[in-house]
Amino acid sequence: MADRHTWTSAPAAAERARSMLAAAWSCAVTADGGREEFVGAHTVAEDGRVLLHVPEDSRLAAAAVSAPRGEPSAVLEFADVAPVAVRGRIRARLWMAGWCAAEDGRLAFRPTRVVLRPPSGAVVVDLDEYAAAPPDPLATAEFRLLTHLATAHPDAVERLTRLVDPDSLRGAVRVQPLAVDRHGLTLRIERARDHGDVRLTFHQPADDLAQLTERVHMLLAQAGAARHPRALQRQRTDGDR
Repeated sequence: MADRHTWTSAPAAAERARSMLAAAWSCAVTADGGREEFVGAHTVAEDGRVLLHVPEDSRLAAAAVSAPRGEPSAVLEFADVAPVAVRGRIRARLWMAGWCAAEDGRLAFRPTRVVLRPPSGAVVVDLDEYAAAPPDPLATAEFRLLTHLATAHPDAVERLTRLVDPDSLRGAVRVQPLAVDRHGLTLRIERARDHGDVRLTFHQPADDLAQLTERVHMLLAQAGAARHPRALQRQRTDGDR
């Protein structure tokens, strides 16, 4: 049976939260009335605990030592930043409230509340679903994949717009790849005064880079077979304005 462009699934909130944690390079921590920014300081355990490697003189480390039972309350914030320069580059924010305690020379943060906030509105993530969800298998490769697509294959990006409803392209001056996950590719359509996003879903999830390549090639084949190719009014390639 021939492949069909009918897969409509998208990442669940728990999966997206875990994917953000896997890909994020920095985080902000609020604890004991103060706020600190850490870069390259966190990893994530399989059960969803956030393991923080922070300086001994940080406010969070001091709170972990002095608080009763060594468990201070804290809030962690992560930003999901699009790899490609687009308007509204922050795709979502993730807030996690919970407790952290010293563990094997680092701080282990256990969330008691997880909130994901994409542009569509805040979503409270179920803690059991969060703990059980794996990150998207493409999460840590997304930066490289999208920047390569945008810089080396802008013709392919424009070809994919043939799969977009013409009403969504009306007034478009630039289209850039905004996000990719195992379920599909999202394009950011920029107009003179606003922008919007269009999702091109895969017929099946892509669990590795080889499968992703096949899924994107299938989208391009479908775009090439489109009856009415739709050219942008003006395709800009000079980056941010």
